[in-house]
Amino acid sequence: MAASTPSLLLAGGDVEFVLSDPNALVTALLSFGALVLAVVLFRRAEAFPGLGVMFNVLWALSLSIFITLIAILALRLDYSRLTLATSLFSVSGCLLLIGFFNRNPAGQVFHLVPSDTTEQLARVPGISWKMLKQPTDWPREDGPIVADLRLDLTDDWERALADFVLSGRQVYHVKQLQEMLTGRVQIEHPSENSFGTLAPSETYAALKRAFDIVFALVLLPFLLPLFATVAVLIKFDSAGPVFFRQTRIGYRGQPFRVIKFRTMVERPADGEECRESAKTLTGDSRITRLGRFLRRSRIDELPQVFNVLRGHMSWIGPRPEAVPLSEWYTAELPYYRYRHVVRPGITGWAQVNQGHVTELDEVLDKLHFDFYYIKHFSAWIDITILVRTILTLLSGSGAR
Repeated sequence: MAASTPSLLLAGGDVEFVLSDPNALVTALLSFGALVLAVVLFRRAEAFPGLGVMFNVLWALSLSIFITLIAILALRLDYSRLTLATSLFSVSGCLLLIGFFNRNPAGQVFHLVPSDTTEQLARVPGISWKMLKQPTDWPREDGPIVADLRLDLTDDWERALADFVLSGRQVYHVKQLQEMLTGRVQIEHPSENSFGTLAPSETYAALKRAFDIVFALVLLPFLLPLFATVAVLIKFDSAGPVFFRQTRIGYRGQPFRVIKFRTMVERPADGEECRESAKTLTGDSRITRLGRFLRRSRIDELPQVFNVLRGHMSWIGPRPEAVPLSEWYTAELPYYRYRHVVRPGITGWAQVNQGHVTELDEVLDKLHFDFYYIKHFSAWIDITILVRTILTLLSGSGAR
């Protein structure tokens, strides 16, 4: 009830007065609700890597306070402005303290049970790793133990892991920790997602589709004047059509025509050149002067609002690939088609973590990001992607 303390202080500690006065009681309940909501949002956000503890605190605070104010306006609640302001300030202080004490201890060491997979995990930067040499090599420093629990460990190692657990040490499966630290999922078997099924939540998929339509309809009146201006500028900048249309593979593996503003000089290609022309390389000579700005600001992506309305795409999801590239990746990468189990998006988890990639080894990493998104398919990861997309737009990073 720390968030409600200002209500009691301003009432001189008179609990009975707060309970009897409607304005004071409503303010106290709103403040407590804002704190609970902020903590829930923070806990869900910290499950996804990439933003950092304090940033998660700030956006959880901002969203909870915004929702509280919207509730006040929508329900026309009577409240005390002074008490609400001081209570929300108290909420901010409480969550900042939670975020401060939630930080990983400086110098925490992760102890690894030797195996090929833990050696691969030890390459993740920014973490202190220490490889245990033998089962009797009891770690002196505090910190979790990491092992590949799928392996047939020797009896000595199994006894050592049991001793670690009994001593109160955390023991992680290597794949679980790798997912937590990198935001990627390497699927080695089709059953490896949250529910042991290839299909994410249909309930959330339906809600997400409804949100996509509503948001697109709300945004469209504001986008149309921008579209007209950009169309005129493209015509003045270079010869060719205003829009770029390309067949890509989308939801459930079905092809569709994506629409974007043209940012490149069109050059005919066929055969092997068709696949190469579908790639956009760093410093690509085909990009026009205006096209560089449109790509950096991501304005060239906005006409895909029409793809969203038609159901080809979502605002958030794995990026759709051109048919020649998709066919290449499908032939070379295991379970690549699995990414089509959700609607492709204008932005996605791979985009905010990795940016634009085209080569096979980079696309494999991108695929692991897509699998992570599918496994954690929910409003929580979509909100995280939205926040990180805004940061990417402000920095202009990841564009080609």
